[in-house]
Amino acid sequence: MNFVQTISFTSTRMDEMQKLMDEFGEQSMASQAGDGGFVRNQVLKDRDNENAYVVVAEFVSYEKAMENSGRPETDAFAKKMAELCDGPPTFGNYDLLSEETP
Repeated sequence: MNFVQTISFTSTRMDEMQKLMDEFGEQSMASQAGDGGFVRNQVLKDRDNENAYVVVAEFVSYEKAMENSGRPETDAFAKKMAELCDGPPTFGNYDLLSEETP
C-alpha cells in the first residue's frame, strides 16, 4: 500500500523554495539510485489563500518514507525549507487506499 505525506506551508519566497525543492529532488534521485521509494512528488498552490502551498510526496511504503526521512540530506533540506516558510510547516501522513486514473 502506497504512503503519502503532505507538507502544508506558506511562503513569500516560493521562487527560492522551488529552486531548493528542484535541487533536493535531483540530488536525492542521484544519491539513492532510484531506491528511495518515491512514486511521485507534487507541489500545489492554493488558489484561495495567497502564498499557501502543499507538497504531496508519494512513496511505495511507509517504511521507505521513514528511511527517506531519516537521511541526513532530507533533514538538511527540511531545515532549509523551514527557513523559507513564513511559519512552521504542517505535516500529514496518509495511507493511500484507492486511486483512479481515467
